[in-house]
Amino acid sequence: MLNPAQTRAPRALIVAVQLDGVDDTEFNSSLAELGELAKTLGLEVVGQFTQKRAAFDSTAYMGVGKREEIRQFVQEQQDASNGRAQVDPHAVSQAVDYILVDHEISPSQALNLENEVGCEVMDRTVVILEIFHRNASSHAARIQVEIARLTYMAPRLREAAKREGPSGRQRSGVGGRGSGQSRSEIDSRKVRDRIAELQKEIDAMEAGRETQRAQRQGQTGLAQVALVGYTNAGKSTLMRALTGNEVLVANKLFATLDTKVRTLQPDTVPKVLVSDTVGFIKNLPHGLVASFKSTLDEALNASLLLHVIDAGDTGYEAQIEVTDKVLAEIGADTVPRIRVFNKIDYLQDAEAQAERIAELQASYPGCIVLSAQRDEDIKKLHQTIVQFFQKDLVETEIFLPWSAQELRGEIFASCNVLEERADATGAFFRLRAAPDMVAKLSKLADDAGSNRAR
Repeated sequence: MLNPAQTRAPRALIVAVQLDGVDDTEFNSSLAELGELAKTLGLEVVGQFTQKRAAFDSTAYMGVGKREEIRQFVQEQQDASNGRAQVDPHAVSQAVDYILVDHEISPSQALNLENEVGCEVMDRTVVILEIFHRNASSHAARIQVEIARLTYMAPRLREAAKREGPSGRQRSGVGGRGSGQSRSEIDSRKVRDRIAELQKEIDAMEAGRETQRAQRQGQTGLAQVALVGYTNAGKSTLMRALTGNEVLVANKLFATLDTKVRTLQPDTVPKVLVSDTVGFIKNLPHGLVASFKSTLDEALNASLLLHVIDAGDTGYEAQIEVTDKVLAEIGADTVPRIRVFNKIDYLQDAEAQAERIAELQASYPGCIVLSAQRDEDIKKLHQTIVQFFQKDLVETEIFLPWSAQELRGEIFASCNVLEERADATGAFFRLRAAPDMVAKLSKLADDAGSNRAR
């Protein structure tokens, strides 16, 4: 893995195979995305090699000829760097440190490619895992990342043993005799044991989160919104704009890994909780989907999803497909959803913005196109969220005797009070509220009246 303390940005070369059936737009979008992942990881991309093939080379991902081209490039960079070092011992190395493969490849493919080109290989999954490892801040996120990394590493231990040669393949037993287990077998068992240990911690924390969710869901009149969408679509910026809370906003992929829950501001009736979730990405490693199910569960338990999409990204349609697929995997595809196209201001020309807005509204009826940087756009989105939760409110009148005025605060906190009038016996409230809240308040008011009569 990478060393963040290096004095210069590690240099990386992107390599990718364009399979039959993958058009140029999709292929180039994936390459650009890997470049952004590399940037997030602190790497400097110094070039890329691509090849069109019907299938990956089973030996080392790319064809023999293309592998030789890459080897020559890496060697030339190393020779040039060595030459500069002879002239100036303090010169910064320009050698290539990593080969980034835009697919998940097998352990043997990675090892063979690494041996041939003479440079460490990281496939797309390793890059994403490393980013998650660096960005995880909470104890839960760190455990989830470790589980995903160990799960990924387990089948690769055999290839690691190959690197060590015969000395790494057999453990010594009593009296110098073999134990009957290879190093990789013993290491694999240790990995499985560690995963099981970490999973117990996750299960315990998940039980606690379920209790918190149950408590939130049990609060009458409480509504929940979850922000979902592709990584770097602007969810955290939107979260801050809607809730008025300071949350991390960074122009990089996977800036948010831990679930954050805040209250929609200004306060509404009913009270609305807004949660941010981990961003989705093309070919998100399955282990990470499983490991981060706890944060994605906020989407599953929400009453409304705001699917945030980067309106300025030419590949937004493919990104929508990725998000829809992951939501379906966790069973959240049936939750009501509003598509929110963010970053429309990235299109500087007003005419271009108008054309994109018309195009999006025609393709996605009911969508909202906005910029999280514009107060008027946020107000409109706020109003849309409130209207969604208020559509099922019922209007009624509740009488509260003077002896039960302690309920007054709850009425104003959980209901939209349309009118208040009073007489000698108590106060009358004409209000709009969720049916369950109306039932609760009516019972409390009736109980208070009955107690007073006794």
